[in-house]
Amino acid sequence: MFFLKPKFKFESLKSDHPVFGYMVEYDSMDGVIEAARKTKAAGYEAVEAYSPMPSHELIHVLGHKSYLANLIFCGGCFGATLGFTVQTFANVVHYPWNIGGRPDFSWPPFIIITFELMVLFSALTATFGMILLNGLPRHHHPLFEVEAFERASQDRFFLVIHSGDAKFDMQDTKTFLSGLDPLSLAEVPKV
Repeated sequence: MFFLKPKFKFESLKSDHPVFGYMVEYDSMDGVIEAARKTKAAGYEAVEAYSPMPSHELIHVLGHKSYLANLIFCGGCFGATLGFTVQTFANVVHYPWNIGGRPDFSWPPFIIITFELMVLFSALTATFGMILLNGLPRHHHPLFEVEAFERASQDRFFLVIHSGDAKFDMQDTKTFLSGLDPLSLAEVPKV
């Protein structure tokens, strides 16, 4: 299941409302993208979308950004620097050994280990960064209480407005979402 990471923090969504938010269901990507456009145009900010496949257009409409690429780049740079530095200190500072008349700092043989550590640290950063940025492990989420949400990883598309949104009002938000022509509208209970 592809989750679009929100640009807001869940901790800042504490509210006095008796619900977590409202969720609408669509059977096509175009439907949820159009609903997201209208929702953002109406001024809602705490909006999430759930889809069985990635959509760059939906990410753009919701204004979500991922910092994973930057983390992977930093992890790769750290790994390459670590590999080159360890080899330099081992072969130049701590144990210089003249083989075949080469200078002490002969860097071309260092490239292989430098490259391998860059790839290793990039892969580890990608794995653990993705897990942490997705907020995992999370064993339960209020959306799991809505039965229709089980199809989010198969063939349904969902849009959620959180009750912590500044514009959220129980009746007005429900009326607004029902006007977006969804397949279903569900109240997501707090857990």
